[in-house]
Amino acid sequence: MNKYLEERKSKENKPVVAICYDFDKTLSPDDMQAQGYIQALGCDIKQFWTESNELAEKNDMDHNLAYMYEMVEKAEGQVLVTKKSLQEYGGRVKLFPGAEGWFDRINAYARDKGVITEHYIISSGLKEMIEGTAIAKRGVFEKIYASSFYFNERGAAKWPAQAVNYTNKTQFLFRIQKGILNINDPGVNDSFSEDELRVPFRNMIYIGDSDTDIPCMKLVTANGGHSIAVYNPETQDKSKAYKMMREKRIKFFAPADYSEGQELDLLVKDIIDRTASNEKLENKYYEQRKEQIVSDKGQSEETRKKVDLINALNNSGNFSYTHTVIADLSRFDGWTLSEREELFEIAVNNNQVRCILTDSDLKNFYTALLKQSKSLSDNARKVNDLMKE
Repeated sequence: MNKYLEERKSKENKPVVAICYDFDKTLSPDDMQAQGYIQALGCDIKQFWTESNELAEKNDMDHNLAYMYEMVEKAEGQVLVTKKSLQEYGGRVKLFPGAEGWFDRINAYARDKGVITEHYIISSGLKEMIEGTAIAKRGVFEKIYASSFYFNERGAAKWPAQAVNYTNKTQFLFRIQKGILNINDPGVNDSFSEDELRVPFRNMIYIGDSDTDIPCMKLVTANGGHSIAVYNPETQDKSKAYKMMREKRIKFFAPADYSEGQELDLLVKDIIDRTASNEKLENKYYEQRKEQIVSDKGQSEETRKKVDLINALNNSGNFSYTHTVIADLSRFDGWTLSEREELFEIAVNNNQVRCILTDSDLKNFYTALLKQSKSLSDNARKVNDLMKE
């Protein structure tokens, strides 16, 4: 028996909205290490980060591993680096306004709408420090994905256990999507149909503040979810948010004020409202789609294969799989009008397909479909225009 099975989360009978947060400058106004720990080492904050970055650059080293090394190296003879001490430093970390009551308030609002909300941390900061914060101690987070240390039998930090950087943050979104939360559970690689996913990307909210959040923001946004850039409400510096909006990484931006009635509070509640309505339609779609597939079982083997591939294209969860499905679809020559229309509709409405429509294999496949069409429907014309772009 798979030892991870009991830890996996099953699909709920209500829609689940996963709200994923960066930590530093998203929930807290400053880097967590700079709110007591670096000062305890007798170091200047700016100098600590300069030396850490130089160490990374000179040694082709991950920046997160570099700062973790500096934390332990500079602590020798001054600060005892244990899980307990790091959690104590985490207890000193300040939070943005309203963050203390945010989680219970959002959960209650969602519950009234028939929606389940879960909160996740995906951060390059230290897991041990985050665990020591007032909010984490209350158990508000379903899971904390962050850099962390391995501690020996005496409780001392000896080695990095996890290093979470901006490029590998996205793996945790796929774990949340499938309900496979343990970082060592290989089941995250299993294939899931769209209606089996516990938290489809369209039901994810990613809240972050900087370039390190861009891969997650882009992934969530491209798949129908909601990415929000937050900025410090005191400085009102929106430059990073404007940049991310300009580059289509995010859908929204708001000050990092989590108080009731503030912009971020109202925005997330609007997303929950939309999810409650949208999921009713999605469930109806899946029910009728299954009914249609059952009715098609009396058709030829070739027709059934086409139906399966069209469904696979519509439900594709990553670009690599999309290319694989297109390769299989390209083996068929004749397409009925209804099949062509369905394929055109997927190309227009499915962000996963639309995003890579100009890749050679997709472009060749859809060009061939257009040539088979005596007259072009609205969706066919849109596909033609998109490929020209």
